[in-house]
Amino acid sequence: MTENTRIALVTGANQGIGLQIATELAAAGLTVLLASRNPDRGKTAAQGIDGDVHPIQLDVTDGASIRAAVAQIEQQFGRLDILVNNAAISRANGPENETMQDYIQRSRATLILVDEVRTIWDTNVFGVIAVTQAFVPLLRKSAAARIVNVSSNLGSLTILSAPNPYRATFNPGYGASKTALNAITVAFAIDLEAEGFKVSAVTPGFTSTALNNYEGTETVQRGAAEAVRVALLGSEGPTGNFTGSINETQPW
Repeated sequence: MTENTRIALVTGANQGIGLQIATELAAAGLTVLLASRNPDRGKTAAQGIDGDVHPIQLDVTDGASIRAAVAQIEQQFGRLDILVNNAAISRANGPENETMQDYIQRSRATLILVDEVRTIWDTNVFGVIAVTQAFVPLLRKSAAARIVNVSSNLGSLTILSAPNPYRATFNPGYGASKTALNAITVAFAIDLEAEGFKVSAVTPGFTSTALNNYEGTETVQRGAAEAVRVALLGSEGPTGNFTGSINETQPW
């Protein structure tokens, strides 16, 4: 790694969209810090990527884990240029290999367990806040700090307010957590705007990953494309925005 190489941290990067984002950022010549809750899975994933990739143990719901990751990155690299908040869960209960249809039925607003909602939000919402706050000091050392939050069309209240196929899948757990993530994206964008930070939310679309029992219709390559594009923008480009596909503005 040279002083001119951008350094990117991707959370939840040992599989799925996060792994693809890490792979593409490494291919673009960045130093990639592949964060994974399970260190062994992170090491295995990092070894399968060409480029300058370093596994980092990071559980976004664990304050001690977050602090340890910050300390490790500060000691090894001294700064951070790009933070991709990708780590997310869609459920906390239910049988293994639960179908999407069964999940949609049991996670309706009148049925979903409040404890499951708390668990989902702990990763998808509070985890993003905690990780972002913790890494802001290292991002301040960058000449072009950028934060990319991986959201979802299911978080769009505008889309959900009109008749469409997405409405039946919206719930207080995963869906509403992404609505909250969008709001948090705007909050950080406003707070950090004067310092030149760029903070964006992106949607990967209905990508085939473990999050939806691999029932998604998009490839991980397509799902990762917008997050990668935005991460590589540098100091140019908008902030406090929500995009999908290839630079398509999404409604809040």
